[in-house]
Amino acid sequence: MNEKELYLKLCASENDLPLFHKNWWLDIACPAWDVVMVTKGDQVTGVWPYPKEQKIGISISRNPALTPYLGPHVFFPKDLKESKKDNYEHEVLRSLFQKVPNIKIWNAACRPGLKQIGLFKEHEFNTGFRQTFIIDLCESEDNLLGAMHEDFRRSIRKASTDITITNETELIDLLYEYQVATLVRNKESINYTKEKMKELFQKSLQMNSCALWVARKEGKILAMLWNLRDDVRAYYLVSSKNPEIDDNHVMPALVWHAMKHSKSLGKISFDFEGSMIPGVERFFRNFGGRRELYPILQKTNSMTWKILKGITSLTQK
Repeated sequence: MNEKELYLKLCASENDLPLFHKNWWLDIACPAWDVVMVTKGDQVTGVWPYPKEQKIGISISRNPALTPYLGPHVFFPKDLKESKKDNYEHEVLRSLFQKVPNIKIWNAACRPGLKQIGLFKEHEFNTGFRQTFIIDLCESEDNLLGAMHEDFRRSIRKASTDITITNETELIDLLYEYQVATLVRNKESINYTKEKMKELFQKSLQMNSCALWVARKEGKILAMLWNLRDDVRAYYLVSSKNPEIDDNHVMPALVWHAMKHSKSLGKISFDFEGSMIPGVERFFRNFGGRRELYPILQKTNSMTWKILKGITSLTQK
């Protein structure tokens, strides 16, 4: 049995594996993928699933659309002391790096909390960072509300009297249409197709891993949120307001509903998956979560690629 076959068995049994690392997600998001694994005895201690592409004969690995986190994942023993976790993570990651193939172009956005920067540099990766905000759902609802900006609490109170929120998974096409309309208005383009989005959504629905929350007022749709979950965590993946309706109270209420539902399912955290766009960053920050950085591992070992990127940047000026 090869490592990928072993990984498929792991995905079916290991509840700490993040959703975006699951084989069923990867099969749709990036049909060409592989994985390296390290073990200690009969226990898997670390995995690194990675997408594979070929462009003009150059091997590339980068996160596919709608997949905010990939990269290595470490399984910590439940009885491991906190003081020993850093060394344990370092050794597992070192073993994974020794098994990762010589791919020429890397652009891997990893999970939040991965901090082995020296090890990344040792293996000739440049390391950038993005940020997310993570809500601790182990807190009481009163504490979660108390951590929010007062404007959000006010919006949530107001929305509770005139907005209804329901899970309407059949409206996934409409979410895509709202996304496109919003991006067009902002002179931006969408980086995934409706077909890809629907395929990922339908599979996550089949795996009991998602909801599509729809907020309505007097029967009219105001906004929608695709909320994902794995066995441990919940995620804010895609949301959009109805481009024809302006309501300042709906989005805080919609997110609060998703947070409460995730908490009721026993999830320990709600991850906004971050943004470096100032307005979006401020919206996420006002929910009161902790700011977490996550590393972007980058490497370019192809002179041909460097030349092509240089020509592209010149033609865009």
